[in-house]
Amino acid sequence: MRTNTLLVSLLLTGMLLPALPATVLPQERTVIQDLRGRWLFEIGDDESWADPKFNDSKWDGIAVPSPWEDQGYPGYDGYGWYRKHFPAKPEWKDKVLSVNLGTIDDVDEVYVNGHFIAFSGLFPPHYVTNYSSTREYPLPQWCLNYGGDNVIAVRVYDNEQAGGITGGRVGIYAERDPLLPAQSLAGNWKIRTGDDFSWKEGGYDDSGWRSIPVPAYWETQGMKGYDGFAWYRFDFRPSPVLEGKKLILLLGKIDDLDETYLNGERIGRTGTMYSKSDRISADNEYLDLRAYTIPPGTLKAGEDNVIAVRVFDKMLHGGIYDGPVGIITRDDYLLWKAHHKSRKSPWNFFQDWSW
Repeated sequence: MRTNTLLVSLLLTGMLLPALPATVLPQERTVIQDLRGRWLFEIGDDESWADPKFNDSKWDGIAVPSPWEDQGYPGYDGYGWYRKHFPAKPEWKDKVLSVNLGTIDDVDEVYVNGHFIAFSGLFPPHYVTNYSSTREYPLPQWCLNYGGDNVIAVRVYDNEQAGGITGGRVGIYAERDPLLPAQSLAGNWKIRTGDDFSWKEGGYDDSGWRSIPVPAYWETQGMKGYDGFAWYRFDFRPSPVLEGKKLILLLGKIDDLDETYLNGERIGRTGTMYSKSDRISADNEYLDLRAYTIPPGTLKAGEDNVIAVRVFDKMLHGGIYDGPVGIITRDDYLLWKAHHKSRKSPWNFFQDWSW
């Protein structure tokens, strides 16, 4: 206790932190659709409730955020589904979106217009709670219905005590100053589980591989519960606007580790992978933005090019799960980077310290 008192004294007198920033940077995201208020709710578990066409007119109204025990379901532990209808506005099309569902007790899966987009924790029989984490998930543009009705459906399992969407600023958010590539490479990529270095070659025949949208967790694309190695491949022709410029490949965020190849040549990696998965360790690499310099001569202008990404997932979520995915000029990347230098206020330090 005496050590903590001394530390506080040093902080307040400026002896420990002599040069603190005068202002605090604004939040990186702004709410564009408040989703707090009345949602539709039903206890039980039925996968058809994720369908946007499901008739939910007889479901109960329930306040969000608030434990369902406080909304007419006292003592209930088990499964429950929430549904919310909302518009997708045309001005959202050029934005980088996310959906914030606050804290959910204990486990959740999220569907938008019937598309499984995200999850936290594990449902029974391999139950793992994640009650204390804020659910902020990427909201892919491809799953939205512009000009029509949209439905977000949230499957929840509560093991004990408070259940449901319990707190937080529930809503749809847009990044204020997003990193936008000059050429987007988001879309359908090829994927195959396993590990074979011949899959990095530009001329490899991947016609038999399955296609999944990128970015997205691979668990939401028919690979639920899969941990281990998988490879992505994507064929493209570079945009003429990129010619003669220094370029960077953006692969967003990958869970957990990756090695990335362009036309068979490795151009970047995050983490260290071995052939034997039990030797591989992963920490917080899944939070790192993948930005890899494209060496001169590697990208073929006016021709077909192939990106191959070797990914290893240690547990839970996996794959190229968040954007941006594309190619950006080095000048634009450095300009964005300069605007996003992290600064912390002294109050952030107090919040981070374990007393």
